[in-house]
Amino acid sequence: MALDRWEQRLEDLFNGRPYDMLDAALSDTVSKFPVDIQPFRDMIEGMRMDLRKSHYKNFDELYLYCYYVAGTVGLMSVPIMGISQDSHATTEDVYSAALALGIANQLTNILRDVGEDARRGRIYLPQDELARSGLSDEDIFSGKVTDKWRSFMKGQIRRARKFFDEAEKGVTELDKASRWPVWASLILYRQILDAIEANDYDNFTKRAYVGKVKKFLTLPVAYQRALVYSPSTSKLPQIEQIF
Repeated sequence: MALDRWEQRLEDLFNGRPYDMLDAALSDTVSKFPVDIQPFRDMIEGMRMDLRKSHYKNFDELYLYCYYVAGTVGLMSVPIMGISQDSHATTEDVYSAALALGIANQLTNILRDVGEDARRGRIYLPQDELARSGLSDEDIFSGKVTDKWRSFMKGQIRRARKFFDEAEKGVTELDKASRWPVWASLILYRQILDAIEANDYDNFTKRAYVGKVKKFLTLPVAYQRALVYSPSTSKLPQIEQIF
């Protein structure tokens, strides 16, 4: 199958045998930075999971899926972005925070796309938590916003925000030149959760998104955070909400 061929190409390029120019670009990166092959293998496994699985029994299962398809990106990126020479954090802590950002982003994708996924017959929400909230697959497919749904969504959003909070600890430890885009990504994705709340938790018929103006206004906020904090600072400065 196609994914098997992709996996073989991955093995080849990590061994200095790229198939085409795109592979050559990654092969060159691998030769220059201490990039590990395992997150790439795991991402392909996440694609396989999407082919055979459309429901998740609990958060442990969902977490594993989020790791495969998004947490891996954080692990791939850290060796290229680099850790600040002034950082007092352990390498393990920085990688854990990068993983947390990937998990947070994917959980946000899932919460944003509930209606779209349901129309494809997919529910990326923990089945046991739905049941405890008095909800079922039929409630998801019907797409009705109820008090039970709002209560359930509040808990899901709260968990995603905890992963974003964990991720912040790692952004501050990255090389200074790498912090701005990561801060921008973190802030913008976290604002999608705000947009879900602003839509009264209707992620069945309304798509939560961050508008262009807000995106542009976020960039200087992210840039300020990247500049004003260094790992030797004891506390991350609080930047006022400008929206």
